[in-house]
Amino acid sequence: MSVLNKLTAISPVDGRYRNATEKLADYFSEAALIKYRVLVEIEYFIALCELPLPQLQGFDKALYPALREIYTNFREEDAQRIKDIEKTTNHDVKAVEYFIKEKLDVLKLEEQKEFIHFGLTSQDINNTAIPYSVKDAMNECLYPVLEEVVNKLSALATEWKDVSMLARTHGQPASPTRLGKEINVFVARLNNQIGQLKAVPYGAKFGGATGNMNAHHVAYPQIDWLAFANGFVNQSLGLDRSYPTTQIEHYDNFAAYCDALKRINTILIDLDRDIWTYVSMDYFKQKIKAGEIGSSAMPHKVNPIDFENSEGNLGVANALFEHLSAKLPISRLQRDLTDSTVLRNVGVPLAHSLIAYKSLLKGLDKLILNKEAFEKDLDNNWAVVAEALQTVLRREGYPKPYEALKELTRTNTHITKESIAAFIDTLNVSDAIKKELKNITPSNYTGI
Repeated sequence: MSVLNKLTAISPVDGRYRNATEKLADYFSEAALIKYRVLVEIEYFIALCELPLPQLQGFDKALYPALREIYTNFREEDAQRIKDIEKTTNHDVKAVEYFIKEKLDVLKLEEQKEFIHFGLTSQDINNTAIPYSVKDAMNECLYPVLEEVVNKLSALATEWKDVSMLARTHGQPASPTRLGKEINVFVARLNNQIGQLKAVPYGAKFGGATGNMNAHHVAYPQIDWLAFANGFVNQSLGLDRSYPTTQIEHYDNFAAYCDALKRINTILIDLDRDIWTYVSMDYFKQKIKAGEIGSSAMPHKVNPIDFENSEGNLGVANALFEHLSAKLPISRLQRDLTDSTVLRNVGVPLAHSLIAYKSLLKGLDKLILNKEAFEKDLDNNWAVVAEALQTVLRREGYPKPYEALKELTRTNTHITKESIAAFIDTLNVSDAIKKELKNITPSNYTGI
């Protein structure tokens, strides 16, 4: 069997694009999932000591750092030990429990170790470990790069705020705009949707075999287990406890999270396609590095590959987000296992998204403004000032101004500065109004 590396990996996420996604292995690899499970189990045990359970009364708090080191110093060898235990248990979460008990034996806590995983089912661990890992990945990997994208676009919007540009609606020349404003549209859209994404709670299930804390209640009916569970999940883990639940998290918030990310990615697909089109229109040139080849057949070409790469990866990510948000909230009765295998893929659309964001940034850094192309396009489309002329004429009470401009623009195959000026001279208006109309050009008719 070949060794798994960038050349032998099946997925491009772990192969070709490993450099862009490697950090995500800290949150979504098998070893990472195991580590987060260990974290939840240890923090749960500490919470029971803090409660305290009668059998954990007087537990030496000085041991808490040593307990937490089991996950803070978690190594690949530890993950492998748990996988070895799983070969016997044939149960991944039970293997984590046995691994921690081994560690507690080393700490001389044999009498207390049976309170590891006390009263819990596997999903109490999975449905807290996974949202915990997603929250960490977003804060430490995805949000910083998204912020880079927004900041870069904001900087370009400022840099290009005075660049007049012919707009196109339905692919046809339309009232002029400014390049900076068009980029700023994407900044506003992204900021709105990132705000909505950040407002989605990281939902977590924690309530025993069928969500009712049956085992906890039967063993210690005098304890307010509902308050304990809320405090543990909401305060200790910093998640948002769903209640009531079945055996598993109902994933409604997770579906909202996927849909919010999908909207962000859709906005970026829109941006990728717009920039791609501007490159094809020669509005932008692209910086190239010495030795780089744009086309294997055509030496002159510099293809907008970064925007194409970004668009493609965003599409893959969104397809997976679509499936996650549609599938995960559905489970037969109190629980079936379809969520388990699907949820293991949560890192994959995030990886494709991360690849896309980085490709987009790379592409934006390569853009060179070709101001002459903007100016030439505007100068070739004087017909777009017709809207301005007829609106001023309406203001002045001129009879049927729309029809007059319509006749001019539709009967002349090419409207020029000169033909517009000649038309203005035929109008029955004052010289001051004629001067005002002649001062309107495609370059300055850009609105607010």
